[in-house]
Amino acid sequence: MKDPFDSILEDVDDFGTYQRLLLAFVLLPGFVPVGFHAYNQLFMAAAPDHYCRVPFLEALNFTEAEIKNISIPLEVRDGRMMFSQCNMYDVDEATVLAQMNETDTLIKIYDAVHLQLSSNASLYPMVPCKYGWNYDFSTYTSTIVSEWNVVCDKSFLPTFALVMLGLSGIVGNYVFGNLQDSLGRRPSFFIYLTIQCFFGIGTGFATDFWSWLVMRIGVGFTVPALMNTPFVLACELVGPDRRTLCTLLLNIAYSLILMTLAVVAYIFRDWRDLAFATTVPFLLFFSYWWILPESPRWLFAHGKLEKTERILRQMAHMNGRVLPSDYKKILQLKYTEKIASEQLDESSSSYRETNYKYGILDLLRGKVLRRNTIIITFIWFTTMGVYVGLSYYAPALGGDEYLNFFLAGLAELPTYFFLFPLLDNWGRRWTLFSSLVLGGVACICTVLITQQTWVTLSLYCVGKFGISAGFVAIQQMALEIYPTVVRGLGISFSNVIGMIGPALVPLVNYTGQEYLYLPLLTLGALMVLGGMAALGLPETLGLSLPQTLADAEQFQVDCSLGSCCPKRTPTSAKKSRKNVSKTVAAVGECEPRKSCNTRRSSGGASTALGIPMTTQQRSVNDDDHNNSDLDSFHEFDKSGYHETTRAYRRVSDIETTQVFLEQEHAQNSTIRVASPSQNVTNQ
Repeated sequence: MKDPFDSILEDVDDFGTYQRLLLAFVLLPGFVPVGFHAYNQLFMAAAPDHYCRVPFLEALNFTEAEIKNISIPLEVRDGRMMFSQCNMYDVDEATVLAQMNETDTLIKIYDAVHLQLSSNASLYPMVPCKYGWNYDFSTYTSTIVSEWNVVCDKSFLPTFALVMLGLSGIVGNYVFGNLQDSLGRRPSFFIYLTIQCFFGIGTGFATDFWSWLVMRIGVGFTVPALMNTPFVLACELVGPDRRTLCTLLLNIAYSLILMTLAVVAYIFRDWRDLAFATTVPFLLFFSYWWILPESPRWLFAHGKLEKTERILRQMAHMNGRVLPSDYKKILQLKYTEKIASEQLDESSSSYRETNYKYGILDLLRGKVLRRNTIIITFIWFTTMGVYVGLSYYAPALGGDEYLNFFLAGLAELPTYFFLFPLLDNWGRRWTLFSSLVLGGVACICTVLITQQTWVTLSLYCVGKFGISAGFVAIQQMALEIYPTVVRGLGISFSNVIGMIGPALVPLVNYTGQEYLYLPLLTLGALMVLGGMAALGLPETLGLSLPQTLADAEQFQVDCSLGSCCPKRTPTSAKKSRKNVSKTVAAVGECEPRKSCNTRRSSGGASTALGIPMTTQQRSVNDDDHNNSDLDSFHEFDKSGYHETTRAYRRVSDIETTQVFLEQEHAQNSTIRVASPSQNVTNQ
């Protein structure tokens, strides 16, 4: 059923000055804490270059280079000979002093210590660092690694902390998932913000690694929930046609936030300063208590009509609209109609089919839906994991770590401008396939580049572009492939499994400590596998959304090259076939079709976007329109319906079809097609 609140928003202007100001100055800034807290840990737990400390050599006024040459062995790391970070020669001070008394030539001292390089005998054995470590502070003033010596046998702990951050997000998403639906969007936002600020500030006061980890887990609990709330509120304050724009702006804002974090981390190079700098300013967001409204859509759905009217009048005033003095009565009437309609639906068999007893196992019962569910979930897992993995790995690419992270965010921006025409003209499946394969091949090619850092960085940016596009495309396809009766369940299932990817991907990146390009090779291979798997999904461009499990079984895969660019139905044809498509959607069934490129109705799903988010609003809007078609029919006869639609499919000319339907309508009174005025209302 179409949400009646959409027509209410039209009374106050569904995208006026009120919504634009709120989006620009409240909801977009509300994303900043999420982006900062999701990635500031990379800089707080960065591992500077280090080597074993030898105090008595430092006391003898040796330079850093001389100390390394005398006391630090060489080892192969990332294919190059480098000074060891965890081992030293067990140099005896007396021996070194004796060598210095015999000769003041540093070369002879060096030769005496490194005798094992030219002989199997070893003058001094290699041992783990005995006196601590010296760190290179040219990039970072202080990190948790340098402060608490989280290196060598403890080097896995920062990776473990990233894993725990991801796992806590999964738990928090489950715990806080229903909070905003029960308490409302506004109080939920401030609850999440309070928790995140408390643990974010507490991070800066940590006294050891484990207390720091507890604080980071607390931050991780709220990251997905705090991300989702401004997004949901923004989409609920605007009309259906503006939700894609809101999603686009929010995702652009997220990329800009990552770029801003690189600048903030560059300025605050001490990890405690960074913890405070990425948290304390957000205390100002509590001033939103007097600015941020509750979602009027949520208030209306829960019968809070007085508060709904108050917010609507504020919106109307700022948008230059005037509401009648008795507008509350209009709201009461619409709410009564909504309740009556829901009760009528609940008593119908179609409602029981749509809302009763569906679980995860239903996603796996039918052969086609089971295949699609498995493929969608695998690609979702791949895209989420690789996206976060590439973001995590940006500082480790070599060169300027801050610049690398900045470019990683910048590489996402073109995605949001080029992806829309690709999805609408080239199709969902081939866009998903090509973006993932292109990005994956770019990441794999970094293995061939050993010295050219800028080439590696360029290939990395291509990979980031590809995974960003793939992440959007798979969510679009999921919304269009899962049938209405299990759409929310299917997306939630794929999203939960997908969140395991970001939680585990730090383990992949950990291998980069020994081999720099191994994580990029692994992530690139995952992208290519995800792209190949995309060919197993049906093309959904131009198809109406499936309603039932039976509809989902009709999505057959057309693997021909002709399916690369499926033809789209002209807009005029869509409008002229409105009544026919409504008849198809009303019954909620369809006959088997030969290929996925055969249209079941004229309703083509529009594109949408979500990258940190997991909701594609315009597809949901199309679904709302399909469901609202039930309002246009009070009763229908299935046999008459099938006769009409079969005859319609045999007629190619649209105008002839309309005349034919009018004749059928006169002969079969059990089929009632909506009037033009009803069509306008449903639109």
